[in-house]
Amino acid sequence: MTLNCIIIDDEPLAVRLLESFVTRTPGLALLASFTDSVEAAATVKEGRADLLFLDIQMPDLDGMELARMVPPQTRVIFTTAFKEYAFESYEVKALDFLLKPIRYSKFLSAIDKAREWFSLQPQGGSVTAQNDSVFIRVDGELRQLPLSQIVYVSGMKDYVLFYVAGEHRALITHMTMKAVEEMLPADQFLRVSRSYIVATRHIRKVDRNDCIYIGEEIIHVTEAYQPAFQAYLTQRMKG
Repeated sequence: MTLNCIIIDDEPLAVRLLESFVTRTPGLALLASFTDSVEAAATVKEGRADLLFLDIQMPDLDGMELARMVPPQTRVIFTTAFKEYAFESYEVKALDFLLKPIRYSKFLSAIDKAREWFSLQPQGGSVTAQNDSVFIRVDGELRQLPLSQIVYVSGMKDYVLFYVAGEHRALITHMTMKAVEEMLPADQFLRVSRSYIVATRHIRKVDRNDCIYIGEEIIHVTEAYQPAFQAYLTQRMKG
């Protein structure tokens, strides 16, 4: 699997360093490099890149703004000297966050994460309602999970835990919650907080405090996710 890359950073030295990392790493191909984020935007929107190495603090169009224009099939790896952006980065398609000065070992770790993410994507794009299962990597092996058996998913830093009916323990895999949210079909799963995605078919009840009773867990729907959850409940009550 070859991953096509685009580099965007307003510092020429940072661009050259990343170019050297890309060219010396098997399985990576450099499509283009830019020091002007506005100029880069049109190329990014074409969707030819698998990976986008993106600085955050740039004039005219910063990395966070540009990340919101990225096509669904392109994953972002942020590169910045400011660690305070780390939390915000995972809200905008970020696969990883590299803090400058970037060491090659950290770069390789991010590429491993990218390869794992792309290896889990089925041919032809994201999982759709027609698919009845997903693959996740657990303990070095790919496990096929029927969608009907996934009860809920919780996030824990760079890992997620799949709670599956019939399994005695959670299945842990190295992914972000954002990647899981995009992988699971939206008509069967709902994000209800930063840390939880629930399978709507497994919800037993919802109490007056907007707590979901599912599996052996009680999960609170946080404020940011209330509108989507209330819309789901309204639609189901109409049905």
